[in-house]
Amino acid sequence: MLRDLITKNRSYRRFYQNNPVGLDTLRELVALARITPSAANRQPLKYILSNTREKNSKIFKTLAWAGYLSDWNGPDEGERPSAYIVVLGDTAIIKDFNADPGISMQTILLGAVEKGLGGCIFGAVKRSLLAENLSIPERYQVLYVIALGKPKERIILDDLTGDDIKYWRDDDLNHHVPKRPLDELILHESLLTKK
Repeated sequence: MLRDLITKNRSYRRFYQNNPVGLDTLRELVALARITPSAANRQPLKYILSNTREKNSKIFKTLAWAGYLSDWNGPDEGERPSAYIVVLGDTAIIKDFNADPGISMQTILLGAVEKGLGGCIFGAVKRSLLAENLSIPERYQVLYVIALGKPKERIILDDLTGDDIKYWRDDDLNHHVPKRPLDELILHESLLTKK
């Protein structure tokens, strides 16, 4: 069921690092992204695949792991991702990548969940350092990084009470994510007509 895949598709930040993610699996995930819609069908996204300890280390150093967990600098050795997909925009095709990255990354993560994996999309990336570490030509703009692996943490969706949207961890390291109620998301006619 699609709902089950979406519910399991959380932002995982701790993994069983020794569970490998093969290049064939990474290629399969990008193959899913390849067939998704693209603005004006330009298909400007490119991908760098990583599943080796050395390359993963170069990527790991460029990521900010959890803004709301200020006392946590990211996963310890042994809990780091087994693989990454770096999402790039080919500026020789177009300069504005529209909604393409979001569509592509959500598709990749849903495919990962279907394979028993989990991941996290990183927008907080030291892009210049990553481009240098991976020798990415200037033509390609670093957009996002997707961390992938077998999840080691439990994520609990909580109903948002009040205004605090910050995720948090309990004493058992369960990761709690508050979600706004559905009725808050859908604007009703009565709200639209008020001035």
